[in-house]
Amino acid sequence: MPAFLQFEPGLVIWTLVNFSIFVFILAKYAYKPMRDGLEARESAIAESISSADRANAQALSILQESKEKIAGAQQEMMAIVREGKVQAEAMVHKAAAEAEVVKQQKLAESQREIDRQKDEAITALRNEVSSLVVGATEKLLGRNLQGDDQKRIIDGYVNELSKN
Repeated sequence: MPAFLQFEPGLVIWTLVNFSIFVFILAKYAYKPMRDGLEARESAIAESISSADRANAQALSILQESKEKIAGAQQEMMAIVREGKVQAEAMVHKAAAEAEVVKQQKLAESQREIDRQKDEAITALRNEVSSLVVGATEKLLGRNLQGDDQKRIIDGYVNELSKN
């Protein structure tokens, strides 16, 4: 058998004594600083986790608040758009109504102008017809008519022409 596999009780005892001294020295001088370091690391990790949880909760609340603000802004935007459409439609209807009023005014004005020109034409035609009738009557009768005769004859012919 190889030498390193052989069991020697003295070597085991000295190994146990050395190990015990090593453990005692570690326990006396190194255990407390290692334990404090591990506890500090554990508390730092725990603090980091709680800080991350708080930051996550805060981020979630900010995200929710942002979503609510976006939703509110979208609703406000839609309300503004609807109001704009209503105002645009009202303006279109108002413009159409004003255009209709102007059109009716122009039509009425045109009709009045046509009636006025028609009356002027009728008056001019009557004057022309009356002068022609007087001239023709004078030629037929060979003399000048006096005021009453002239008026009676002219009115008769003009009325007769109006009926035709």
